[in-house]
Amino acid sequence: MIHGFGSAAPFGLCELLKALRMNEKALTPDAILDATEAALRRFGPAKTSVIDVARALNVSHGSLYRHFDGKAELLDAVVARWLSRMAGPLSVIAAESGPAPERLRRWFDILMASARAKAENDPDLFGTYLELARLDRPVVADHLARLTVHVAKIIDDGVKQAAFTSVESGMTACAILDATLRFHHPLHAREWARPEMKLNFDAVWRLISRGLSR
Repeated sequence: MIHGFGSAAPFGLCELLKALRMNEKALTPDAILDATEAALRRFGPAKTSVIDVARALNVSHGSLYRHFDGKAELLDAVVARWLSRMAGPLSVIAAESGPAPERLRRWFDILMASARAKAENDPDLFGTYLELARLDRPVVADHLARLTVHVAKIIDDGVKQAAFTSVESGMTACAILDATLRFHHPLHAREWARPEMKLNFDAVWRLISRGLSR
């Protein structure tokens, strides 16, 4: 027996490899995204690596590539899930059947409040979202497309209720989101704390309301 290497050493190594293989078999995309979120909150988007995520999951970093092509795709998936959660309450409002003018204003109020809350309370994930917006990643466009569908649905309801003038809902929804972009898009986050922002939004909203009214 070589000094320092008893019979237990190979057994310990085998057990370690066995545990690693078991962890990799149990690996799921959601588990990877959970670990990535935790890593982003610990290290920030710039310093987080695939190796950090693999280490947290006690798997080889190569095993992550079976689910995601690399860090860029991993960050896209994390932000997509994060944005989906944020859009949940908005989809509920879009699906309601109440008066469309009230629902549309409430939808935007919640959108803006959610964006600001995320920026303040979850800065690392919001920072990742901001970076993907700067890079014009598809996940950001997908999120805006989902929001457009919500707004178009409410506009359609308003036309049916005779609360809104007859318009092409998709184009009108895009125009309204463009007009309000500075109040909810991450690239404008630094402006949100300005005291005049509420008055500015109210002024924009009056124009939107007049344009939609019959």
